[in-house]
Amino acid sequence: MNDTYDYGLWSMVILNSAIFIFFAFSFVKPKSSTDWRSLGIFSAFIVALFTEMYGFPLTIYFLSGWLAETYPEVNFFAHENGHLLHTFFGLNGDAHWDPFHIASMLFIVAGFFILSSAWSVLHHAQKNHYLAKTGWYALCRHPQYLAFILIMFGFLLQWPTIPTLVMFPILVAVYIKLAKREEMLATAEFGEEYVSYIKTTPSWLPSLNSKGENHEKTL
Repeated sequence: MNDTYDYGLWSMVILNSAIFIFFAFSFVKPKSSTDWRSLGIFSAFIVALFTEMYGFPLTIYFLSGWLAETYPEVNFFAHENGHLLHTFFGLNGDAHWDPFHIASMLFIVAGFFILSSAWSVLHHAQKNHYLAKTGWYALCRHPQYLAFILIMFGFLLQWPTIPTLVMFPILVAVYIKLAKREEMLATAEFGEEYVSYIKTTPSWLPSLNSKGENHEKTL
């Protein structure tokens, strides 16, 4: 086993964290305290992820005894071996082309796509003071939170770490709590219209059979 150590790259931590947080910021364009809170939660996950990916591999240090005993020929401090699922499942070849990494990219791209397209609908609705029920909001009631969860899950498949595995279910629970709070506020604002929307549109899992309204409100 060689002595390669590919961590301590704090400039990469800062750069990658900034890129993904900026992408999320540009799609969400937070205005309300809830918007900022949801973005902040996502940002904390991203910083924790890239800190382990490029800065300090806490998970590898924590599991070093077991890893050295179980995989004596693998140098886990070489960045290419940081894709733990690739090693644990005995996969061969470049980790960037294994099923986990490919699935990871699909989840991440899908998440950012939903985030971007859902925001345009929500922004238009908020600007004109009506209930968002078109686009992704015709398929499920909380597409933006769903998008954040998909992105985080995608990164977990690509680079699982102890901190992010602990954070993920906690953050999902926080998003669910934020979603319930938003529903209470929306019910207070839109009344029976939102109650009817709840009855016909699923909360999280998109329904392809949903018949949400597809008209554009006249300005």
